[in-house]
Amino acid sequence: MKRLPLLLVVCSFAGLTSATPPQGKGSWKSLFDGKSLKGWKVAEGSASGKARYEIKNGEIIGISQTNTANTFLLTEQQYGDFIFECDVKVDNSLNSGIQFRSLQRENDGRVYGYQMEIDPSDRSWSGGIYDEARRGWLAMPTNYEAGKKAFKRGEWNKYRIEAIGNSLRTFVNGIPVSNVVDDQTLKGYIALQVHSIGKDASKEGKTIQWKNIRIQTENLQPSPVDQAPVVNLVPNTLTEQEKAQGFKLLFDGKTSTGWRGAYKTAFPEKGWTIKDGVLSVDKGDGAESTNGGDIVTNDSYGAFELTFQFKLTEGANSGMKYFVKEWLPYTHEFKPGQPMTVPDGYVKKGSAIGLEFQVLDDARHPDAKLGAAGNRTIGSLYDLIPADKTGANKAAVKPIGEWNEGRVIVYANNHVEHWLNGFKVVEYDRGSPLFKALVERSKYASYKGFGMAEKGPILIQDHGDVVSFRSIKIRELK
Repeated sequence: MKRLPLLLVVCSFAGLTSATPPQGKGSWKSLFDGKSLKGWKVAEGSASGKARYEIKNGEIIGISQTNTANTFLLTEQQYGDFIFECDVKVDNSLNSGIQFRSLQRENDGRVYGYQMEIDPSDRSWSGGIYDEARRGWLAMPTNYEAGKKAFKRGEWNKYRIEAIGNSLRTFVNGIPVSNVVDDQTLKGYIALQVHSIGKDASKEGKTIQWKNIRIQTENLQPSPVDQAPVVNLVPNTLTEQEKAQGFKLLFDGKTSTGWRGAYKTAFPEKGWTIKDGVLSVDKGDGAESTNGGDIVTNDSYGAFELTFQFKLTEGANSGMKYFVKEWLPYTHEFKPGQPMTVPDGYVKKGSAIGLEFQVLDDARHPDAKLGAAGNRTIGSLYDLIPADKTGANKAAVKPIGEWNEGRVIVYANNHVEHWLNGFKVVEYDRGSPLFKALVERSKYASYKGFGMAEKGPILIQDHGDVVSFRSIKIRELK
């Protein structure tokens, strides 16, 4: 199960608290009688694994086996809205999960759908939500320390899944870990997984144990709002939890409200299209800011967390900039409502200047090979710091034509992070000696005070290529 990236990804929070989920007003129904597999069935088909399940001491025990695929023990009944709980214990060398709202392919029996991760490895992704045999990772607690620390290696762990409408939430030992909003599948099986171990004989015969397996399906009482990250896959919407965390939409999915053209007082009359909840740069000549031109927010931001989804076409180039200054050499401040007259000695030249989260087709656009050490590739701090896409981060980039999620976090202490599909690919400190040295060797060396504005608008770049954006959200940080 663990090779595809999420769409997306996770949030960063300070002052996290955990909350014990409510027991709910509904009555619990046991899914396991402690003696038999009544109500369960092993998934069958050419794509199904052959690992074994047995019952001992009131537990269902999955036993790993070499040279077989992932194996699933499914409930005979499918469930839509529910709250599920069980206790799980897994050998530290294995990986496993609990499927929910999952289905089987008709042709080969392959189980696919949502899975709550059981991960005793050092990466600590237990409680993450993976879309088995479909989209890959939807949420993992990569920078959510409370969630990463919730799982106890070598011990029994309390697992809880709340699937109510399009809200999918997971808890490990009472600590919220994942919060995904998605409507891909609204009903399906619950299943216990024995993950494939390939040819690794050292893992043969290791076990995963489940007990106290129960479910509620009526009078469901979801857990209260908490500080767990939200992965909202319903475009251009905010959940109550996101609102409580301080997020607001920068793009409403329908209008250009809140945006204007760079160097302009109004939104560009050409070069940008809003359709079907998507904001897109129209095709131009591939040059910088020569078609509709860049667009910027009316408001300026200092410390913030910005998230956005973007989709590239082949060979496309764009960028999401922050701490933007429209007029050079950096002493003129535009204020909405004032005439946009160019002061003496100031020049509008190409894209407005600011720190940039690069949005690029690395394989086809020549800019990926320019700059230094790959610092113009996707996710990079453009022309300054290359995005780290090595090791586990190789999974950070999704194929052209699929939606990616970018995230920029600027803390009040000037520490900055770039995240791409849930993987941290860049981090630096504004104003540090290293940052200043990087600026001095970059194309921005002649711009006094580059990247050091106290506040600035957010900018989406027109680089003459078709690139689409949606679900653009921001929250200000203290």
